[in-house]
Amino acid sequence: MKHIVGFFNGIMQRYLPDPFLFVIILTFAVFGFGLIFTDSTPINLVQYWGEGFWGLLAFSMQMILVLVTGHVLASSPLCEKGLTRLASLPSTPGQAVVLVSIISLLASFINWGFGLVVGALFSKELAKQVKYVDYRLLIASAYSGFVIWHGGLSGSVPLTIATPGHFAEDMIGLIPTSQTIFSTFNLVIVAALFVAVPIVNRLMMPPKEEAFVVDPELLKDFQAASAEVEHMTPAARLENSRIISLTIGAAGIVFLGYYFVEKGLLLNLDIVNFLFLFLGILFHGTPRNFLKAVTEAVKGTSGIIIQFPFYAGLMGIMVSSGLATVISETFVSISTETTFAMFVFWSAGIVNFFVPSGGGQWAVQAPVVLDAAQALDVPTAKAAMAVAWGDAWTNMIQPFWALPALAIAGLKAKDIMGYCVMILLVSGVIISLGLLIF
Repeated sequence: MKHIVGFFNGIMQRYLPDPFLFVIILTFAVFGFGLIFTDSTPINLVQYWGEGFWGLLAFSMQMILVLVTGHVLASSPLCEKGLTRLASLPSTPGQAVVLVSIISLLASFINWGFGLVVGALFSKELAKQVKYVDYRLLIASAYSGFVIWHGGLSGSVPLTIATPGHFAEDMIGLIPTSQTIFSTFNLVIVAALFVAVPIVNRLMMPPKEEAFVVDPELLKDFQAASAEVEHMTPAARLENSRIISLTIGAAGIVFLGYYFVEKGLLLNLDIVNFLFLFLGILFHGTPRNFLKAVTEAVKGTSGIIIQFPFYAGLMGIMVSSGLATVISETFVSISTETTFAMFVFWSAGIVNFFVPSGGGQWAVQAPVVLDAAQALDVPTAKAAMAVAWGDAWTNMIQPFWALPALAIAGLKAKDIMGYCVMILLVSGVIISLGLLIF
C-alpha cells in the first residue's frame, strides 16, 4: 500500500496542475472530443461554451456560502470547544484518520454540503491535537466521505424522481425513496463503503517520520476579539450589541423550526447554509465579531469564484453538443440486463468528470438511460441510482468538489489527489459489484 500510494502521490505532485489550469485543460479536451464525436462545428462549440458560462452562478453562490458559513460557525468559541473535545478522543494518528473518515461519511450521508465542510474543519482540529498525523491524509480522508453522498439522504437523483412534477414523470412516474435510497442494493453499497473507506484511509497512513505534519499554530482559526467598551460611539455600541445578534439569530431559528415542522427533516443546500449562517450569528455574540469571522472566511473563496464559471461552460459544451449523450449511448449499446446498471455507473462516472452537477447530469443522461432500462427490463430505480453513484464516484478525482475542503485546509488539489485515487479504485469496485450482484 505504501508503494502504491507513493506512486499516485508522486504522479499527482508532478503532473496535476492548479485546479484553475485543470479546468482549462478539460475545456480544451472537451472541445476536441466535441469536434471528433459530434456534428458540432468549432463555432458551435464556442457558442455552447459561452452560452453556458454563467449557468452556475446561483450554485456558485451557494458553494461560497457553504464555505463561509461553515468556517464562521466552526470558528465561534462554542463550536471550537466542541471540535476540540471531539478531536481529543483519538490518541494516535491511525485513530484520527479512521475517526475523520467516519465523521465525513456520516455527515455526507445526511447532507452533501454539510459533509464537505464538517470533515475539513474537524481535520484541522485533529491536526492541532494529534502528534505525527499526516495532514494531507486527514484532509483526503475528510473528502473521501463525499463518495457516499448520492446514495444518501440528499441525493439529487433519487429525490428528484420522488418529487411530483419532475421532468421524467410521464415516462416513469414517481419512484419513492424506498426503492432508491432505502433499497437493499443501495444500503448494501453504503454499508460496504462505511467499512472500506476508513480501512483504506488507515492503510494509506505513512510512517511518522514521513508524515506531512503542520505546525498547530498555523492552523489556528480566527478568534473573535472582545470589543472595547470604553468611549464607544453609538455606532460602535450597535456593532457590539449582543441584543441585535440574539434578535436576528432567534428570528432565523424560529423560521427553521417552522420549516422542519412543515416539511420534516428535509435538508437542502439552502437550509444548511441558513442554519450555519444564523448559528454563526448567535455563537459569535455580536455583529462585529461575526463580521470579523466572515472577513477571514471569505479569503478562501477565490477558487470557487473563478473556476465554477469555466465548469459551467464545460457543461454547456457537453450538453448542447450531445457529447454527454454519445458517452451514455456507447455504454448502453454494449449492456445486457445483468451488466446494464454497472455500465451506466461507469458512463455516469465519465460524464461527471465534465458535468460535475448531479441534477444537470441526470437531465442529460436520463432520456438515454431510462429508455434503455425499459427495453432491457431493468428496474428504473436501479438505473437511476446507477447514474447517481457514477456522479458521486469520480468526484474523488474531480477538483471541482474538493475546492471548499482545500480552501478550509489551505492545501492544493495535488496534495490530496494521490490518496483520493485509491479511494476511487476501491469504491469503484465496491459500487460495481453492488450494482452487478444485488
